[in-house]
Amino acid sequence: MTDKLGIVTTASLEKGVDVRLDAPVSVEDMVVGRYVTIEGQKRRFFGMITDVRLGVTDERLAVSPPDVNDPFIAEVLSGTSTFGQIHVTPMLTIGGDAKSMLEGPQPVKTIPAHFCAVNLATEDDIERVFGKEDPQRFNIGNPLDMETKLCLNLEEFVKRSNGIFGKSGTGKTFLTRILLIGILQKSKAVNLIFDMHNEYGWQGTSEGGPPVKGLKQLFQSKVAVFTLDEENSRRRGVSTDFVVKIGYDEIEPEDIVLLRQTLNLTEPAVEAVYQLRRRFGKSWLQNVLDIEGGEDTKELLDSMSIHESSFQNLKRGLATIRRLPFIQPHAPVDAVKNILDHLDKGINVVLEFGRYRDITAYVLVANMLARRIYSQYQSRTEKAMAESVAPPNPLVITIEEAHKFLNPEVSSQTIFGTIAREMRKYNVSLLVIDQRPSGIDSEVMSQMGTKITCLLDNERDIDSVLAGVSGKNELKSVLARLAPKQQALIFGHAVPMPVAFQPREYGSAKSYKDFTSAGKSSASTGTGKDIEKLWE
Repeated sequence: MTDKLGIVTTASLEKGVDVRLDAPVSVEDMVVGRYVTIEGQKRRFFGMITDVRLGVTDERLAVSPPDVNDPFIAEVLSGTSTFGQIHVTPMLTIGGDAKSMLEGPQPVKTIPAHFCAVNLATEDDIERVFGKEDPQRFNIGNPLDMETKLCLNLEEFVKRSNGIFGKSGTGKTFLTRILLIGILQKSKAVNLIFDMHNEYGWQGTSEGGPPVKGLKQLFQSKVAVFTLDEENSRRRGVSTDFVVKIGYDEIEPEDIVLLRQTLNLTEPAVEAVYQLRRRFGKSWLQNVLDIEGGEDTKELLDSMSIHESSFQNLKRGLATIRRLPFIQPHAPVDAVKNILDHLDKGINVVLEFGRYRDITAYVLVANMLARRIYSQYQSRTEKAMAESVAPPNPLVITIEEAHKFLNPEVSSQTIFGTIAREMRKYNVSLLVIDQRPSGIDSEVMSQMGTKITCLLDNERDIDSVLAGVSGKNELKSVLARLAPKQQALIFGHAVPMPVAFQPREYGSAKSYKDFTSAGKSSASTGTGKDIEKLWE
């Protein structure tokens, strides 16, 4: 049985559909972002409420309102001379005739006729559009004001780079954990997570609440925790699988270019890096740090046309890198090889930064490791194509503070900009998390397949996220009315239409059990006793 709301009064393919509410329907029950169906003469339309307003049959009622202290007068006017209206943006057609039922949901190319009935969407309607939970689809939450599950096809999701956006405190981290669990369970992809704030590995924080379990606690055999800060991990009681050390000879000029602002480097100093790399090869950083000055140094710099002030500016910046404890003249063990070994086994890797959460450490390590890993993926994928063998496991690289890597000034020089533009050419895609999407290069944003955004209050950020999206103004209205926490709007490649939703619960014993029981077939978490301990 459906809940009838009203009838279509006017419609335009470009501007949407106006609906006059029936007299018993309260306008106060209508919520922007909720879904409705329109029963057309030949097909059913599935759409979203994007505006709610009041209407009158005579404009004089708005200019000179009647005395409604008399309940009889108010009741007579309501539904006749005054009425509620909603504006609906049709998104899809979801059946009608037999052919439409077989084809499934299709983009809207026409409009319903006058006086067609408009109903609240049912659970069956939602399932017809978004699908049921199955081996590919993962429950990410509920559409606003509905109890039905909203399912996302994770196989499609990981085929392109994607983004999660929202201002601080809106629940991006919780939403990211849920999606990472879904990718772990429902797709063939593995994750490499650069965990700047130590939120995804063993344990995460909850604003105003107790700590929450990370991926390692829930899926012990499917997740490995790497760390840059062994002492910090030990103090937090985190059992790590590998301690990452970075050698001077692993740092390339491209890594320094990204750190130009952070290290206060001048443009000539950055150019000098490339000249020094050509002169000294892989040992360029060690050589620069060892140069003490004097006549020999002046002759060396003159031979490379490097001004002494530029060299000193560069040296001061590199000294900041040298002070990072995990940076050593020579790394004892190859971190990239260890990461790749885990990924090849289908084990997801979370790299925790411990105490080293400043942007210098994060940008340097993430860019350097991702560049080398991507290079390996590129050569291995090309070899697999040439020899007709299986390529490496699809890889999703998760980065926070994405605008630091993908801003217009540096995105063309970073490996992350390359990955975003190539759209998983070598089986690698990105999951970017950011609270300042306007800082990300517009070309990179346009290449993101699916975007999930929590509340944003900066106009430039909103325009950046919604750039190029059909029905931008209507979605802007929905986005502006999201709750400050635990609500989001998802749109793009992996969903048939935009949908505002409330992410599923994360942090209770029941939620942990739901996540792990759904993943039993794809992730062994140990013996039954080990599993039961998780709910204690």
